[in-house]
Amino acid sequence: MALSGDYQPSPEQWVRDQVEAYESSGGARGNTLRDTGLPVVIVTSVGARSGRLRKTPLMRVEHDGAYALVASKGGAPEHPVWFHNLVARPEIELQDGPRPQPMTVRLLEGDERARWWERAVAAFPSYAGYQVRTDREIPVFLAEPVPGE
Repeated sequence: MALSGDYQPSPEQWVRDQVEAYESSGGARGNTLRDTGLPVVIVTSVGARSGRLRKTPLMRVEHDGAYALVASKGGAPEHPVWFHNLVARPEIELQDGPRPQPMTVRLLEGDERARWWERAVAAFPSYAGYQVRTDREIPVFLAEPVPGE
């Protein structure tokens, strides 16, 4: 089931530009993190307070059709805003290519988090440095396809 509601673009110009490039090209443009060449996906969530649709480019960490969503915020002391959106409403759309796919997310813990954290660091080595910068354990969500969608 597709998410519905009014779209509220990010206050960050680079995020708005990347989302627009990605979506308007079916993932052919805007599909890497700035100048790194590393792949990203677009995650659409529902704002925890606003109820409006929010779109966030996140690093592409995929394994067997599931995706890790790493709430690093560059090692900042607080979680990114989208973390709270996923906790409040775990239904998302994830676009990795031409079309968004409905998914549900759950926060990982223990050994499962450790496995996905390793995959995330392999895909984007900066995550390891981000973890050193902060006292919080960086949260990792697992996004999985909605059965039958």
